[in-house]
Amino acid sequence: MAKIIKSLRKQADKADRAALSVLDRDLAEELQALARAYRAQADVIKSKKKKTRKGQATRPST
Repeated sequence: MAKIIKSLRKQADKADRAALSVLDRDLAEELQALARAYRAQADVIKSKKKKTRKGQATRPST
């Protein structure tokens, strides 16, 4: 899971850098939106990972 999260954050950084380097405003906005989407996806995966860990910790062993 950590690799997926790290990969998504890297892609978001690349999209942000690309948005800064393009001259077309519409394209820059699309790239910024893409970066936000990648970060949101990484955050969702991270929060699901945390919930899974908490669920395992509180679940009684049988």
